Order: sequence, then structure tokens, then C-alpha cells
Amino acid sequence: MSLLSPDDPPCFELVNPDGAAHCLLIADHAGRAIPKALARLGLADADLDRHAAYDIGIEAVARRVSALLDAPLLLHRHSRLVIDPNRPLDSPTSICADSDGTVVPANAALSAADAAARADALFHPWHAAIADRLTDLETRGRGLPALVSLHSFTPMLAYQNRPRPWHVGILWNADGRFATPLIARLGAITGVVVGDNEPYSGRAGRGYTMHRHAESHGRAHVLIELRQDLIADEEGAALWADRLVPPLADLLADPQIYARQTAART
Repeated sequence: MSLLSPDDPPCFELVNPDGAAHCLLIADHAGRAIPKALARLGLADADLDRHAAYDIGIEAVARRVSALLDAPLLLHRHSRLVIDPNRPLDSPTSICADSDGTVVPANAALSAADAAARADALFHPWHAAIADRLTDLETRGRGLPALVSLHSFTPMLAYQNRPRPWHVGILWNADGRFATPLIARLGAITGVVVGDNEPYSGRAGRGYTMHRHAESHGRAHVLIELRQDLIADEEGAALWADRLVPPLADLLADPQIYARQTAART
């Protein structure tokens, strides 16, 4: 029996499936839905408005980038507080009882069967959809499709009480075909502060989805983090989407992006 009822949103939404760009956009943490069977995980409304529940602003950015690049986009519809699709299932952060100061009552002492039900509904279908779309793009005969993962981060790291000065962060590990020129292009915009593997590092095990579907297959990829206060409204989301599209389009015009690169994760 599925965890999701007919009244629940599906695991994911596919936007612009026939987009011409040889690239797949994904947003692991776009949504904040919670299956009705989980009774909101015991959380208050305010908890679902916080970063702990989803990446604020990233859905609007992703939809606009998809439209401007004419690229297919996958949006995860459910909150990472149910299960985080960007973490391996054996990670202690896959299903958190306490996330960024938000205590999640329904996640405490969760049984193995209940955890597996969440994975069956919201983890495995997500990764199957990404794999299927990349395979479909590859059949077009233009080489390996690129993967661009979109996220947002908080202006302040709460538990350290330390502000984060970056407007955008670019996460990468060994394959810098996307990351290096993107950092340079965004850094050339007046007033924009770019983090190279900030506020998180792609070399510290971050970006499970990117590693699983791109890095381990030799596909060009990048993980882009945007600061939430800059994209929380429609105007900010549009501004940052418009900033991302020109360098992404230039990179996607380079045939070398679609070659296979063998690079071990460090």
C-alpha cells in the first residue's frame, strides 16, 4: 500500500518534458508537501515555512530557468522532513528527528518499515525519474546530457550565529567543466559575491543526487545554491534566474560539455 493517497501531490512534477536543451534541471527540495497519512509530522504551520522544510524560492527560479533555457525540469513536491531525496538512505540525515532546530515528532523512533514506506513513495521514484529523463536525453545522440541541480540556502547559519556573505554558491568536486567558468562568469557581475564550494563543499560528500546521476557516469554537472533572502519573492527569483541563464546557455553550447569525463569523487 502506497504512503501517498489520491489526495496527495505526486512525488515529483516534470516541467517542459520536450525541452530542446541537452540538459536536465532538478530541484530536490522544491516542495513542502507532507503525505496526509503522516498528519503533518506533528509540525505547526510555521515549521513548514522554514528552510528545514524546503528550499525557499528555488521553485520559481527553476521554472523560469527551465523556460528560458528550454530545458526539462524535475521538481520534487514533498518536504525533505519526510525523507531527504538528496541524501543516501543510510545517512543519519535521510530522515531527521531534528532539522536545523525544527524538532519533528513523527520522525523520532521511526520503524524500519515506516522508513521504507517513505523511501518507496518519495525517494526511489524521484531517482528513477531522473535516471529515466537522462537516458531519454542521451538517446537524442548528442552525447551525455548535463545535469544542473538548483538549491537555496539560509542567510545565516543559525547554530553558529554566523552570516553567510555569498549571494550564490557553486558546488563541485573533480569535474569543473561547468563550475569553473560559471564561477568566473557570475563573479564578473558587479556586486555579486560567489562562493566556490560555499556555503557547503561538493568535496565533502554534499550533493548525493549529483554524484549518483552525473559524477559517477561522467556527465557534466553543477550544483547551484542561491541565498534565500534574494529569491524569496517573484522579483528576486526572476532576477537570479535571468543571471543564471546566459552563462548556462553559453556552457551548453560547448560540445565538450557532452563528453564523458572519468573523475573519481574526492
